[in-house]
Amino acid sequence: MDAFILQILNGLDKGSAYALIALGLTLIFGTLGVVNFAHGALFMIGAFVAVTMQKIFNLSFLTVDETQKDFLGNPLKVETPYVEAWFGDAMGNWLQDWSVPLSILVVIPVMFFLGFVMERGLIKHFYKRPHADQILVTFGLAIVIGEIIKAFYGANPIQTPPPTAFLGTIDVGSWLGFAENTIAYPTWRIVYFGFSAVIIAAVFAFLQFTTFGMVVRAGMADRETVGLLGIDIDRRFTFMFGLAAAVAGMAGVMYAPILSPHYNIGMDFLVLSFVVVVVGGMGSLPGAVLAGFMLGILQSFASMNEVKALIPGIDQIIIYLVAIIILLTRPRGLMGRKGVMEE
Repeated sequence: MDAFILQILNGLDKGSAYALIALGLTLIFGTLGVVNFAHGALFMIGAFVAVTMQKIFNLSFLTVDETQKDFLGNPLKVETPYVEAWFGDAMGNWLQDWSVPLSILVVIPVMFFLGFVMERGLIKHFYKRPHADQILVTFGLAIVIGEIIKAFYGANPIQTPPPTAFLGTIDVGSWLGFAENTIAYPTWRIVYFGFSAVIIAAVFAFLQFTTFGMVVRAGMADRETVGLLGIDIDRRFTFMFGLAAAVAGMAGVMYAPILSPHYNIGMDFLVLSFVVVVVGGMGSLPGAVLAGFMLGILQSFASMNEVKALIPGIDQIIIYLVAIIILLTRPRGLMGRKGVMEE
């Protein structure tokens, strides 16, 4: 039972990342009809925003500390972080410790702006082009972004620890009522799952209960009719592209402590997330979320040693096997609209 619960938790953890990236991919495809292979790069940029914020808060200068002496009795030169000098020791330490969550405040406007520039400067020129052209240009853009990150940050992963309060593990067994069983699980992974659930719920609530969201959903169903009503649907779809970029960026920020950011992390998640979108149904937001968590849990169970002993390498191909089976039996995906991908 302990192993079963741990694999469920691991699956929810992976599924959260898949679902958030797939949600943004689906928003873009559902509104603009664009297959955006640069979306994983937006996730990567979000992760490196967290890295950058942590570096900024740790910038320091040398000062002479009269209370500390070297072996010759001379005062020592010590590094003092700027945030401690400007805001005091307590506030400076707090800013350094909570740099990752605070990065959310920066990543939202940054990613929204990048999404707006990407859509207005490049994507809009490929609306009426074949999907193959869209894939090539966005995939090329993702490679360029990855190389820029590599040039500035290097090729090695950069550790980005979470706040001290969320280090270590928590006993999930006591939460579930297993008084005699201790099921330890990393605290930050639980935080990430909760964060993902909040973001997913917020996006669905925005689309479901706001006038702006209702118009967007109507435009996704019938763009021409909405345009004939005098509504500038293109402007709203541009906003949705920025929103999708912001969601990917927030997902990257919060995932940085789980998987140390590196210049290729976007590609690693993009391929899997695109499979998630196809399995859930192209253009289906509920399908993207459902498929993300489902495939995350399946991949988690496939990574168990007992399973890999029976079928070596199954953890590397399980997602693609499931995708093949679903698309052979239901080409439009689990929750895709009838006629989509069925021609």
